[in-house]
Amino acid sequence: MPLRTTDNLQASQLDEISEEFLVFYSSITDGQLWCPDCRDIDPIVQSTFDANGPSALIVYVGQKSEWKRPAENIYRTEPWNITGVPTILKLEKITQGKITDRLEGENDAIIKKLAALKK
Repeated sequence: MPLRTTDNLQASQLDEISEEFLVFYSSITDGQLWCPDCRDIDPIVQSTFDANGPSALIVYVGQKSEWKRPAENIYRTEPWNITGVPTILKLEKITQGKITDRLEGENDAIIKKLAALKK
C-alpha cells in the first residue's frame, strides 16, 4: 500500500486509522523536510513502506516555528506524545488503534527496527 500523508491528524481519529504505522516527520519547507534527520531517513521509510511492505501514514508535525512551541503543537500531547522527529508509531488494530511500539531516537536505532520489518 502506498504511503499516504496528512498534516492534520486529530486524536479523535486514532480508531479510524487503517494504516499499521504512523510516521511523524517535519513539514516540508522549500521543497524538502526542514528536519535533517527526517531527510536522512526518508529513503529508508519510503522503501520499508512500499507496495510490498506494511502500510503507513506520514504525519507532518508543522513548520519548525510551530514545532518549537510544544504547548501549541497537538502532536506533542496525548495520545501521540511526540518529543522528536522522526518518530514512528506502530498501531495495533485489534485494540482499536492502540499504540503498541515507538521507533524514535537516533536514526540508527530507527533504521534497525525498519530493517526488521522488511524480513
